[in-house]
Amino acid sequence: MMRNFRPLSLPARFAAFAVFAALGASAFAQGTHLWTQSRTEEFEKGTPEGVAIESNGTLREAPGTKELLTTPSTFVWSVAADKSGTAFVATGSPASVLRLSSEPGAKPFTLFESKDLAVQVVRIGPDGALYAALMPSGKVYKLNPAATAKQDESTATVVFDLAKADGKADGKNDTAKNETKSRYIWDLTFDSAGRLYVATGGPGAVWRVDPTKPSAAPELFFKSDEAHIRSLAWDAKGNLIAGADGTGLVYRIDPAGKGYVLFEAPLREITSVAVGADGTIYAANAGDKNRNPLPPLPVQGTGSVTITFVQPGSVQAANASASVPEGSEIYAIREGQAPRKLWAGKDEVVYSLLSQPEGLLALTGNRGRVFRIRADGSSADIAHLEAQQGLTFASSGGSLGNSVLITTGNTGKLISLGTAAKHEYASDVLDAGALARFGRVEIDPGAANYQLFTRTGNVEQPVRGWSEWAPLKDGAVASPAGRYLQWKAVLASGGVLGSVGVNYLPVNSTPVIDDLVVVPGARWTPPSAAAADKTVSINFPAANQGVTVTYDGSSSGSLSATKDRTAATVRWAAHDDNGDDLSFAIYLRGDGEHVWRLLKDGITDKAYSFDQTLLPDGGYELKVVASDAPSHTPGEALTGEKISERFEIDTTPPVVSNLAVSGASFRFDAEDAASPIEKAEFSLDAGPWQYIEPVGGLSDAKREHYEAQIPASAQLKPGEHLLTVRAYDRHDNIGMAKTVFVTK
Repeated sequence: MMRNFRPLSLPARFAAFAVFAALGASAFAQGTHLWTQSRTEEFEKGTPEGVAIESNGTLREAPGTKELLTTPSTFVWSVAADKSGTAFVATGSPASVLRLSSEPGAKPFTLFESKDLAVQVVRIGPDGALYAALMPSGKVYKLNPAATAKQDESTATVVFDLAKADGKADGKNDTAKNETKSRYIWDLTFDSAGRLYVATGGPGAVWRVDPTKPSAAPELFFKSDEAHIRSLAWDAKGNLIAGADGTGLVYRIDPAGKGYVLFEAPLREITSVAVGADGTIYAANAGDKNRNPLPPLPVQGTGSVTITFVQPGSVQAANASASVPEGSEIYAIREGQAPRKLWAGKDEVVYSLLSQPEGLLALTGNRGRVFRIRADGSSADIAHLEAQQGLTFASSGGSLGNSVLITTGNTGKLISLGTAAKHEYASDVLDAGALARFGRVEIDPGAANYQLFTRTGNVEQPVRGWSEWAPLKDGAVASPAGRYLQWKAVLASGGVLGSVGVNYLPVNSTPVIDDLVVVPGARWTPPSAAAADKTVSINFPAANQGVTVTYDGSSSGSLSATKDRTAATVRWAAHDDNGDDLSFAIYLRGDGEHVWRLLKDGITDKAYSFDQTLLPDGGYELKVVASDAPSHTPGEALTGEKISERFEIDTTPPVVSNLAVSGASFRFDAEDAASPIEKAEFSLDAGPWQYIEPVGGLSDAKREHYEAQIPASAQLKPGEHLLTVRAYDRHDNIGMAKTVFVTK
């Protein structure tokens, strides 16, 4: 169906990608271009649906996502599912627990509602009851999951109150002050005996509660000097695995409550822990230890200290829709082996881990991704969520099958990850820079069980006005010519697709001369040969008018030229939408002439100086013609041109005549054939030059008459004296005359 090609070596691919990224698609000058997508970073710009983007740069089948519920809350912090597949969803802002049956078309029911900020965790206990942890009150409520009426704080049973537990642990009877303190409950879990374990923050601890004994006091099972205990999991030996926020510790806590630090992570917060079937402990960590988010400890009154804790960095990032600059890392911890970094994502914050036979699932923000990570460190991006943060996992049964439930933030949704109805991947959009014809598609030889489609258009977003998806024809694009192209892969069972390259040829565009200026009296030489003489800055007129004009890199800014009355310099800016190499020709035409005469051709610079003394004085125009012939065959080359404003060449000095002295006054005439007289000066006895105005005051004609008095301050002595006069035209040409007179 398609022509195979020999893939580039890895270094060559990196080099080609770097050049393409730096220059852009339209920067390649001529000939057929090849747009290739072969790396994970490139595939991530596309849209997968039931397609995994592997870390080795291939596309494979993946689970599909299905949106089960969109809540009015910003965050869905947790979810639990019973054996029938009914899901219980914990939300924040507003704080509630929603019940969603697994039956098709089921509507959510508000099982519990609170005035608190958020329901942080929900878990189904061995007794069948539902347990919900609230923040910032720090209470755990026992709910009836089958209730038909909405429950609240007044009707639900409190099985744990962190404020009271803290007070009893500290030996304090007065808890009034403690009631104003924020308390954090981050995770809940049950042991085989049905006892509830509560992971808290402010400070970090694990409490144990027996829900079957309402009168029994909570037990401080484990206390840490870390700020928060963030997540809990059980290993096969009945030890509790706990991840902490502060210095990034992973604890193993035995049934007696004795803790042992298994691992100190490089980053400050263990956001999630999970235990694999083979006993491997997985720990995700995030946050820079060098930036402590805890505020100062203000002193209030005498003998009392109020300590205020803030939420962990990952939770702050979720609330603020911000990224953690350092990203996240996942470590694998096995007994008798050194902890091993399994995966790292510089743009991701891992919020939840779930171990499965196919690999470890990692749920991330702030791009809403699900990754599957294998024991060898290879990974795949298996799902893109329609939300910024993926927050937590839960397994589900019932009519949903063996799917995984996912909760999200910004916006708060419940999503199932299970069997995909289809496996399709839509690529990023190629911008050819101009109308282009598309040719053969080159596919990595290892590809199998797929179909490829393309569509094209002339607007950037493929929403309207694009062609319909069309399959390839004899291995080539069958879609019509256009500026933009997108391809789509449909994977069948066992489908795999690697590198995809699309050949295209932009339709030749006419070169454009963007701006043109001519400056007589200036000579430009290439920078390597420029002399360190007095310079003239040559700017385009638009720059002097406060207008922002963007030119190509070689023609932006001022151009330095040497002041030289015998030369004239022309400067231009030009571009070609195809990025073709250009050559230029300059033509000259005088006032009243109709034929353009070639001055110079084959120019590759965007400036040129010529000797204006070879031309008669008078008015002229210049025309610059740009050609893309260096990038095309003669029959396909196109040209664009621009004509300058009229400019004057004047290299002949004015003529000074009729100079005469009469008594204490003198007079003379100055005349120029091409331009008005600019100014005149006189000097007595080789003294300093003094300005003189023409009769009438205005110097605006090609012929001016001057009459002036010899200054009394000259105090001329009797005898012979020298009077010298000179006149300037507008092009700095100078005419001079002198006379000798005698005073008595």
